[in-house]
Order: sequence, then structure tokens, then C-alpha cells
Amino acid sequence: MRTTQFTDLLPLASGTPAYLDLAHGIRGMVMDGRLATGSRLPSERMLAGILGLSRTTVTRAFNELVDSGWAVARQGSGTTVRLPVTDCTPTHSLVPTPRHDTIDLSAAAGLAPDGTADLVRRALEWLPTTLAGAGYEPYGALHLREQIAARYTARGVPTSADQIVVTAGAVLAISVALHAVARPGDRIVVDSPTYPGALSAIATIRARAVPVALETAWDLSAWADTLRRSRPQVAYLIPDFHNPTGLLMPTEQRVRLAKLLADAGVLPIVDETVAELDFGESDPALPFAAVSDDVVCIGSLSKVLWGGFRVGWLRSPPRLVDVVRRQSESLSLGPSALDQLVATTYLENPAPIHSAVIERMRRARTAWHAALADRLPDWQVPTPTGGLALWITLPSRLSTELALAARSHGLTLAPGPRFSPDRTHTNRIRLPLTLPPAVIDEAAVRLEAAWFSAREGSSAGTHLDALAL
Repeated sequence: MRTTQFTDLLPLASGTPAYLDLAHGIRGMVMDGRLATGSRLPSERMLAGILGLSRTTVTRAFNELVDSGWAVARQGSGTTVRLPVTDCTPTHSLVPTPRHDTIDLSAAAGLAPDGTADLVRRALEWLPTTLAGAGYEPYGALHLREQIAARYTARGVPTSADQIVVTAGAVLAISVALHAVARPGDRIVVDSPTYPGALSAIATIRARAVPVALETAWDLSAWADTLRRSRPQVAYLIPDFHNPTGLLMPTEQRVRLAKLLADAGVLPIVDETVAELDFGESDPALPFAAVSDDVVCIGSLSKVLWGGFRVGWLRSPPRLVDVVRRQSESLSLGPSALDQLVATTYLENPAPIHSAVIERMRRARTAWHAALADRLPDWQVPTPTGGLALWITLPSRLSTELALAARSHGLTLAPGPRFSPDRTHTNRIRLPLTLPPAVIDEAAVRLEAAWFSAREGSSAGTHLDALAL
């Protein structure tokens, strides 16, 4: 642990007791990932010297952390940070719930759409045939791989079933791809912000994520500079309704970025798990694999169907098929046979369910705009033309403080720094488009209360009932 990182806690707020502001700042470091749970804090004497504070102030701050459950003090072992045990554990998140339950805004995962039960029933009719075999299909069932390959071909990317490896979800597909093409210590270029699951997968293989800032559009000059300076081996991209920003990369930029990557010898891993969440309000773009021959594509049904069906996949360029298959076998024996049957059934006629999911997300976007305009009008709320979420700009750099305060108001919230390897975006939060409008209205009430608490510098704040009147 670098003791110099604690200087980021300065200056302390002038209107708050110094020990409380110090404790609050250390909690913030834990929440946004700058300080790992289980880390031992510097000694009271050392931290007082680093920050130029009295030892009494630091002692009281440590005591506050222990009393609130954010740290454990043991004789001879110092003070260790942790996440507190809380009664705000999600129970029935993402659906209308009693006030005492938690609404989970940290995950963009929706309820199963109407028609899903029919898919399961049809899949069960096929199951006896599948039961005649051993059930292990490390690359995925042929019937599903053929369906997926046909969909790529229809999008202008000729693909054979042999190029497809089916996995138990997109995160595993990303992990398989990284294990196949990257090594510990390799540099992997990513957008900042980007999908936290990919950052975790990169960390797991002990590679280094190198961020390129993404604001309102992809900056290809910044990409060129990063490729030249960092000499990366791999790039991880989400060009289609980017998670979390919702941005869509135009075809012309895809062509230019593909050339930049090819000239630098960098293999793109292109995450298309939200590519089909298109609200029909933007000009279509060619798939990245249509402008680059050497690309690994990641897909999934969890966002367009239901997260409970753990079906993801990779499309490999021919030269990587063998290594991707080997890595897939080493990490998994393949996804559930029943899940694959459900996926194949869905892909036979996806239009009815897909249309319903898109309409549900449009309604959620409208509901968020109305609720936030009413309760938090100084928040900047974008209007993405597709994707899973809204990437909100806060008027102050209090993302982590808001996430802390939200716990006391029945919300689970992912602060902006979670979406970047360099822990920036402290004025951003992501709100999912996967909630029913009634839950969004209630979530906005709680967000207003949490925002008040965050600005006041206390995660306790005013009681929710008082603000909801």
C-alpha cells in the first residue's frame, strides 16, 4: 500500500469536524477501490505525519471507522479496513418492494420478459433428446453455434460454427478471450469509462488496463497516442451502445480505429453484448468484425433475454480458434444444456421478445428523465439511443459519497470510479434502464434523499420518510 495515496484526503472540509471528514474520506477510498478491503491503515502516528494532523484527530477518525463497521482494530495488528455488515442487503431488488427493502441500481439486469416461460417449455420438449448424450459440450451445442454463426453471417460477417465457442455468460467469454491472447504484465487498452466486469477479468490475468478517455465520442487521436506510448497487446472495446455511456461508434470511426489497431499489432476484443439493444433512433453501423478481419467478438443473451440464462459466446478469427478452444476447456466444461436449448429456441424467432424488451427500456428512459427532472434537476441526464443505462453527470464530484449515502436510503449504487482503471469519473453514476417505471419513481425519491445526505457530508442524513412527504 502506498502511504502517499492518503494525501488525496486533503484538504479536509472546513464545516465538518476534522476526524469525521477524515473517516468519511477513508470510507470513500474503500468504496471507489483506491483502498482494498483488508488493507491495513498506516499507524496513527504515521498518518498524522503524512497529513499534518494531530494524532488525536487520526485516533478519533480510526475509532469512528471501527464504531461504524468500516474497520477492525486488533492489538498488535493495527487497523484494517473492511465493508460493514448492513441490514440494507438486497432482497427483492429490481421489482416494487416495501420501503425497508433495497433497490439495486448497481446492476443493469432486468426481469425476464413475457414469453420467456414459453421458451422454457419448448426447450423442455427438446431436452429428452439431449439427455441421450453425456451433456458435456465444452465449445457449446452445435445447434446453438450454428444459430449464432448464421446471425453473424446475416450481419455481413461470414462465420462458421467452428469459430463460435459458447460460454456460461459474457464475462466468462471475456475471460476466455483474455486468457487466449494476453499474458501477465501485458497492456490492454480500454475506454474510460468501461464495463467493470472486463476490468476485473483483466486484473485476474494480472494484465494492466490502460485507459483512453471517452466523453461524448471516441477520440482517435488519443487512441493513436496511447497505442504509440503504451505499446499494448490487446484492446477491449464496446463500440455498440457502449456500457455505461450508451454511445454508438459510427462506421467511419470503426474503419479508422481498426486500421490504427492493425498497424500497431493490437488485437481488438469487441464486446457486442448490448449491440442489439438499439432503440431505432440512430444510424446503423457496421459490425466491427466487418471492418477488421482479425477481431474476437463477445456476445450474450443475458441483456436481450434474461440474466438467469447463462449463455455467452466468442467469435474467433480462424487463426485463434484452436487456442480459444483450449482456453475454454481449461476454464469451463461448457454452459448448461438446458440454457442452450432455451437460447436456440429464442434465436429461432427473437423478434417478439426483443421488441418488448426494447420498448420496456424506452419507457424506463422516459421514466428516469421525468423523475430526475422533478427531483434532481441539476443532474445532467443523457438520452442514449440504445444500451442498458444512463451515464449521469452530477453537479459535484460526490459519486462515491452518494454511493455511501445511498446505503442508508435503501439503494445500492455503483460510483463512477468503478468504471475506470484510474478511478476517475468521481462526478458520474450509472442508472440502469432495466427497472419498471414504478421502481424508478421510488428510486428517484431515495436518490434525492441520498444526494442531500452526500452534500451534507453524512451517509446518515435526513430520514427518507421526511423527504418523501
